[in-house]
Amino acid sequence: MRKQIVAGNWKMNNDYNEGVSLFSEIVNMVRDEKKGDQIAVICSPAIHLNSLAQLSSGIVKIGAQNCHQNENGAYTGEISAKMIKSTGAEYVIIGHSERRQYFAESNQLLAEKTVTALSNNLTPIFCIGETLDERNNGSYFNVIEKQLEEGVFGLSAEDFGKVVLAYEPVWAIGTGLTATPEQAQDIHAFIRSKVEAKYGVNVADDTTILYGGSCNAKNAPDLFSQADIDGGLIGGASLKSRDFTDIVKALNS
Repeated sequence: MRKQIVAGNWKMNNDYNEGVSLFSEIVNMVRDEKKGDQIAVICSPAIHLNSLAQLSSGIVKIGAQNCHQNENGAYTGEISAKMIKSTGAEYVIIGHSERRQYFAESNQLLAEKTVTALSNNLTPIFCIGETLDERNNGSYFNVIEKQLEEGVFGLSAEDFGKVVLAYEPVWAIGTGLTATPEQAQDIHAFIRSKVEAKYGVNVADDTTILYGGSCNAKNAPDLFSQADIDGGLIGGASLKSRDFTDIVKALNS
């Protein structure tokens, strides 16, 4: 049975004290209001990781927003998967659309990062998705298939089973636009079909696929009710404890 996950991505927000305060609120609210086996994760800036891990009490998991593809070395300003793991974090976002867009991260580079994350016992949240132009010109299925093939389909079935996928319609991130539940389900079903073709039905059935395009407390219940959507990768709404907790609760609806 695949895991249901709501992962918050704080991006480049919250100084140290703001992050600790917000996370403390989230932990207390999720503790009181979450039901079932759903998993809540906060992916914070690196400055927060160790402190948040100490505050989490296992109620909210901790993740980083990126890691370097190499284990160590002269890469000023970068953070390694081993460093992330040493803080108590368990997850790392790989290939967020903003990393692809602003830092020109290729599928091949992201494949390397995924292998490094897995070798350090981190769960990669591997992001895929199309731009507005790719959506409008009808190439989005090909784009997503290529991202899968070049990014994660080089893994063994065992290693792929440790990866969480996140579908991000890039045109719906920070724009106020959101894919309809039907549009999101269509892509999620396509992704799962490609996983099945590569690894078989059992792996596909166990693969967690998150929706990551302007998901909020209002639209989360409809999105999460779709057969192939297993939770969300949450941006702006994860910066508000009430909104984030309500999205976690929507997994039960």
